[in-house]
Amino acid sequence: MLDSQALRNLIEQEKPDYIVPEIEAIHTPTLQELEKEGFHIIPTALATRLTMDREGIRKLAAEELKLPTSHYCFAGSETEYLDAIKTIGTPCVVKPVMSSSGKGQSIVRTEADVKKAWDYAQEGGRAGAGRVIVEGFVDFDFEITLLTVRHINGTSFCAPIGHRQEDGDYRESWQPQAMSEVALEKAQAQAKAITDALGGRGLFGVEMFVKGDEVIFSEVSPRPHDTGMVTLISQDLSEFALHVRAILGLPIPAIRQLGPAASAVILPKGQSETISYEGVDDALMVEDTQIRLFGKPEINGQRRLGVALARADSVEQAVEKAKQAAAKVTFIP
Repeated sequence: MLDSQALRNLIEQEKPDYIVPEIEAIHTPTLQELEKEGFHIIPTALATRLTMDREGIRKLAAEELKLPTSHYCFAGSETEYLDAIKTIGTPCVVKPVMSSSGKGQSIVRTEADVKKAWDYAQEGGRAGAGRVIVEGFVDFDFEITLLTVRHINGTSFCAPIGHRQEDGDYRESWQPQAMSEVALEKAQAQAKAITDALGGRGLFGVEMFVKGDEVIFSEVSPRPHDTGMVTLISQDLSEFALHVRAILGLPIPAIRQLGPAASAVILPKGQSETISYEGVDDALMVEDTQIRLFGKPEINGQRRLGVALARADSVEQAVEKAKQAAAKVTFIP
């Protein structure tokens, strides 16, 4: 999808009513050209371009919209990177401006980490070596994803989703994440500001840090979010259903949250080109538990192959049920 001519040829051949980018590694200048020619990009070609790299979205959030963010510097060479480390200080986080799921991301705590972090970021970028962002550490109590839906009737928010990360990628998510009313109002205001600036219709995953009543913007994706898979069991309308309704101009009169719920990833490690599973029946023996297998055809190393979903009387109980269900599902190479 990074091949401009191949992308154009495909779209001109298929002539789709809507173009819904579901990956970030896509040639966004071509999408902008196609949008000017009359194709309908979801949510907009501008939103796809800005959210594809951290530099575009951070400058929009921090410099144009004046949203609170971590301290940051961008660097396009190793010399600029070393200057950025000095400016931000340690500990800090280094990420390629174009990457996802923790790829190329590392923490610099000491001088010994500086060179390794640069090299790892150059290896992990979605489009190869390139620019990086150096971010100062943020003091926070927890992180949230605020699913924000721009639709024909206006803007709606799902209940906040909490999550736990490991190696830069989520392992469990839960809904609702408890937070103060003041913090929730700030989070919704920030989410509306950034999604209004991006425009179009659809669901956005807005990531934020929360410390007491304070909220700090982190990132946004213009599509359903991996932590939002909990909504497959926690809401009457999942994030996917909301995305489709918004795209098609269908009404969203209400989003009902059904109580404490959680998701846990099914993340085996191995190598196979013919994947099958066992343990699904054991995982589903517990009430209010569901399994979603993604149908991925192969595995080479560690790969997310599905997700376990659970509801319970509390978020903590739901997380444990989801983790237990996920652990029961194994793949057969």
